[in-house]
Amino acid sequence: MALPRSGPVRSEAARLAIVEAAAALFAEGGYDHLTIEGIARRAGVGKQTIYRWWSSKGDIIAEAILEGHLLDGRRHLPDTGDARADLATWLTDLFTLRASPDGEGLLRSFVAAAAGSAETGRRLRTAILAAPLMERLSQALGGTTGPRLEAAAEALLGAVILRALSREDFDADDMHTLVDVIVGGPRHG
Repeated sequence: MALPRSGPVRSEAARLAIVEAAAALFAEGGYDHLTIEGIARRAGVGKQTIYRWWSSKGDIIAEAILEGHLLDGRRHLPDTGDARADLATWLTDLFTLRASPDGEGLLRSFVAAAAGSAETGRRLRTAILAAPLMERLSQALGGTTGPRLEAAAEALLGAVILRALSREDFDADDMHTLVDVIVGGPRHG
C-alpha cells in the first residue's frame, strides 16, 4: 500500500507559468532587475511556491534556458559541412551574446545556478554537451568518440567560460584559434 505524499505537489501549470514569467521578465529588464517577487507576481503564484521548487532566480533562468525559453536558438550550431568553421561561428555568436547586457545576466545565471545546485549543474552540463556540439566536434576531430571527445568539448567550453567570466573580448579569429587548439592543427580553407 502506497503512503500518501507528504510534500508539496508540483503543479505543471504553475511551474510553466513561473519559468515563462522569469524568461519574459529577463527579456524585458535583464538579470539585475529580475526578482522573485516580480516573477511571482507575473506568474500569479506566491513567492513560497517559487522557493519550494527553486532556491534562486538563477535556478529559474537556468531552467528557462534548458527548456528553450531563452537564447533564441543560440544553442544550435550551424551545419555548413565545415565542422571547424561551424564551431568557430557558434562560439563567436555566443560571445556576441555574452557581450550584451542580457548575455552578462545569462552567464551569471549559469554560474549561480550551477554553483548553488549540483543537480542544476549536471543538467546544464548535459544540455551544453549534447548533440549537435558533440557531433560537430567529433567531425572536426576526424570521428573521435568517447572520453577524448568529451574532454575536447569540456576544454573548448571551459576556455570559453573562463574568457567570458573575465569579460575579455573575443573576435572571430580568436574563435578559430581556440577551435584549432582544441581539435589540433591549423584550420583548413
